[in-house]
Amino acid sequence: MTIQDLTNYFLQYGAFFIYLIVLLEYLNLPGFPAGVIMPLAGLWAAQGEISFPVVMLLTVAAGLTGSWALYLLGRFGGGKLLEVYFRKFPKHRPVIEEKMEFLRRKGSVGVFISKLLPMVRTIISIPAGMVKMDFAKYTISSICGIFLWNLAFVGAGYFFGDAAIRLLS
Repeated sequence: MTIQDLTNYFLQYGAFFIYLIVLLEYLNLPGFPAGVIMPLAGLWAAQGEISFPVVMLLTVAAGLTGSWALYLLGRFGGGKLLEVYFRKFPKHRPVIEEKMEFLRRKGSVGVFISKLLPMVRTIISIPAGMVKMDFAKYTISSICGIFLWNLAFVGAGYFFGDAAIRLLS
């Protein structure tokens, strides 16, 4: 898949394409990595194809939608899923239980910090639901973390995208 292919998808499907790819990533589902799409969306904004605030709104909305889905999965089915996981990987139990306790102690600050860490940022939603974190606090801390993470990637595309394409050409 090339940048031109991605651009063609964007031109064909518009802003929905950006939302969908970022949503898939925040759901931990296979798809195009949002780390590629978000800078490319920033480049499209710099070129006037879409506005920067719209890109940010789309990516934060997609991230929050995916985060809510995983939070709800954790809240209403996480315990059962975790027990199945522990049966397959019993040595992981102490580490995971330690991380759950960290989340109970740190609460929304733990979610915010986790949303800024690669690999942890999407998965943290499940344990947050499992510990029954207050949904409003979870949402606010998620929005803040998602916004900063996405701003870094979209902003990089916006400010440095043209230079990167010139280097790749």
